[in-house]
Amino acid sequence: MSMAIEARHLGKAYRVQGMAPPTLFGTVTRLIRGQPLEQFWALRNVDFSIPKGRTVGVIGPNGSGKSSLLGLIAGTITPTEGGVRTDGRISSLLELGAGFHPDLTGRENIYLNAAILGIAHEDVTRRFDHIVDFAGLREFIDMPVKHYSSGMYVRLGFSVAIEMNPDILLIDEVLAVGDMAFQMKCLDRIRLFQKQGKTLLIVSHALETVEQFCDEVILIHEGEKIMEGKPEEVIFSYLKEYMVRIGMLNVEEHGTREAEMTDVVLRDEYENECTQFETGGAMIVDIHYHARRRIDKPVFGFNIKTGNGFYVYGSNTQIENVPMDHIEGQGVMRLRIAPLTLQSGNFFLSLSIHSWDHSVQYHRREDWHPFAVRDPHGAQGVFQLRHAWALQEKA
Repeated sequence: MSMAIEARHLGKAYRVQGMAPPTLFGTVTRLIRGQPLEQFWALRNVDFSIPKGRTVGVIGPNGSGKSSLLGLIAGTITPTEGGVRTDGRISSLLELGAGFHPDLTGRENIYLNAAILGIAHEDVTRRFDHIVDFAGLREFIDMPVKHYSSGMYVRLGFSVAIEMNPDILLIDEVLAVGDMAFQMKCLDRIRLFQKQGKTLLIVSHALETVEQFCDEVILIHEGEKIMEGKPEEVIFSYLKEYMVRIGMLNVEEHGTREAEMTDVVLRDEYENECTQFETGGAMIVDIHYHARRRIDKPVFGFNIKTGNGFYVYGSNTQIENVPMDHIEGQGVMRLRIAPLTLQSGNFFLSLSIHSWDHSVQYHRREDWHPFAVRDPHGAQGVFQLRHAWALQEKA
């Protein structure tokens, strides 16, 4: 299988900010004195291969080395150790306004960017109208780009990058800056690139988009490649093992603890403990609690969010009129969700116990419990809608 991108023992080190610029005399002096050269490794010993025609996502917390990796592949950053080999023309959108000269107009920057990419002037002229129309900037194209908004920067940069018909397209998080309509246009163009057999490498915190578009995902943390594989598996591992630990999620736990959730166990419809469920099946949540005093008319609640923080659903025993006179001591409250109408994706479960009048929060765990859902039929979306098809006779 022909490879579009291959990285071997790839590493990039930077001098620690505040150090004096390196000189031969200074370096030799430090070595003689036994003083180590201060440096920070943004990436270290990273290996991977991407076959032609694949779409690969790169995820990880801020500062993990994702953007440095794309810069090394694009050739805008020189590796400190190891190397990366690419096969095909590369176009990249790695940084907001990268390659733009602020004092030049949008028109002039299109030609400048194309020249940097090695595109002939006459080819740019032929494609010029397509670039401008895709960006939606015709009335601003002769304005200096220093007066552009961040969204206009992104629209022009992406339009130039895709119109150059690259074999390999590198995209950093900057797409999140564009408006919704332009993001949809970009995603449609990415789908077209995929159909054309192009190779794409996408860095994004939009995990649902990564899971939807990518064939595989690479997880990077603290400059190291932690995991590589199927999008749903890598993303769930990231959500469960890293995002909570490093504080990337709005994980909260608070309350008076007069009634406390001592344990929470997720089970499937067969009562097996698990964190991965199937669309249409059942999800059982056993909430073990300990009430340190008699609490009259307690309210148990839950909500579910997507991995991106989109609020999917929430309810409680008060809304559903579940009779509960009081709790005292230890017990188990069981929540059963069946049929589970969520589609494939990664989700977070929040749980709470509070007073009937909502004045006292006894215990709340926000975004505390990650779980995954897989739809064996491949339907798209966040949740499943009951529906039926029927071919009607002509009138």
